[in-house]
Amino acid sequence: MRKIQLFILILFALTGGFNALAQQEFRRNLEQISFIPKGQWITGISINYTQSNQDKYQFLIVEDISGNTYSFKVSPMLMYCFKDNLAAGGKFSFTRNKTEINTADVKIDSETDYNIDHLYSISNNYYAVGVLRYYISCGNNKRFGFFNELQLQIGGGQSKLCNGSGDDLTGTYETNVNLNVGLAPGFIMFLNNYSAIEVNVGVLGFSYTHTKSTTDRIYVAHRNSQKANFNINLFSITFGMAFYL
Repeated sequence: MRKIQLFILILFALTGGFNALAQQEFRRNLEQISFIPKGQWITGISINYTQSNQDKYQFLIVEDISGNTYSFKVSPMLMYCFKDNLAAGGKFSFTRNKTEINTADVKIDSETDYNIDHLYSISNNYYAVGVLRYYISCGNNKRFGFFNELQLQIGGGQSKLCNGSGDDLTGTYETNVNLNVGLAPGFIMFLNNYSAIEVNVGVLGFSYTHTKSTTDRIYVAHRNSQKANFNINLFSITFGMAFYL
C-alpha cells in the first residue's frame, strides 16, 4: 500500500505538479520610466573634422611622405517622440574627403622600390537616413540613458583620383549609389532639461554599393559590393549635440 501511495506522489510530481508550476506567470520586475516623454521634438547636429600634414614622414615601408589630407562630416537630425521613449525622424549627412600626396617611396626590400608622386584624391557623399529610435534609462536616472536606432540609409556621391603629371597624368572619375540597413546603439547624457550629448557607435547591419568608374574618359567599369557587419567598430564612434524641445 505504501508503495502505491509513493508511486502516486511521484506521478503527480512529474505531471500535474510540474505543470502547475510551469503555468505560473513569471515576472522579472523590470520597470522602464518615461525617459523621453511623448510629444517632444528632438533636433541636433554632429560634426567631425580631421586634418593632417606630412613632410618627409615615414610609416613602416612607406618613406618620405609629403602631402596633406583632411576629412569633414556634418549630420543634422530631426525627430519626433510619438510615444514614450520611442521617436522617429530623419538625418541628412554630407561627407568630404581629400588626400594630396606630393611624393612617397614604398620600399619593400633593397631591390623593390616604388615611387608615388602627384597623387590627388577628393570625394563628396550625401546620405538621407530614416531613423526609428528607442530610449532606455539607466534605472530611475533621468540624466543618463542608452538608445538603439534602426536606420535606413540611402545615398551616393562622386570621387576623383588623379596620379602623375604632364604626359603621364592619369585620372579616374567615380559615381556611387549606397544603401544601408542596420542598427546604431548609443549613449546619451543630459546636460540640462533641454540639451544632451550623444555618442553613437556606428551602423551594424547590411550595406550595398554600386560604383561606376571612368578612367581617362575611355575605360568604363562597374563594381558591386555587399557587406554584412555585426561587429562593433570602436573607430566609428561619433559625438553629437542634441536638443529636446
